[in-house]
Amino acid sequence: MHHKGGIPGEYAAASFERPIDLVHLARQTLGDRSLEREVLNLFVVQARSILTQMELTPPGKPRLELAHTLKGSARSVGAWHVATEAEACEALFEATEASWRGAIERLGLAIRAAIVAIEDVQQAA
Repeated sequence: MHHKGGIPGEYAAASFERPIDLVHLARQTLGDRSLEREVLNLFVVQARSILTQMELTPPGKPRLELAHTLKGSARSVGAWHVATEAEACEALFEATEASWRGAIERLGLAIRAAIVAIEDVQQAA
């Protein structure tokens, strides 16, 4: 069975499970390694910045906007777990502080895993 782009289902699932989907990233950057590096570096800076802002932002629309921005950035580089956790934060933008803290903690873990994966990729290059 094949998904869009002709990638076998098992391979696509395996890529989805990684902190950074390198197959997706290569498609997004047309295989340009220096562009991949640049995009990943920008993602790391943005993800850290947005996470910090989300931790400090009170309930309301700014939380929603931050989570939405991060979700889009994560999807563009294939950081699917970060995107999923950012989407969970979107849903909780007006939630109780305890619920929000839990969502932020899960998002932080996903971001840290993605950053470790990015550092590994860049050291291997």
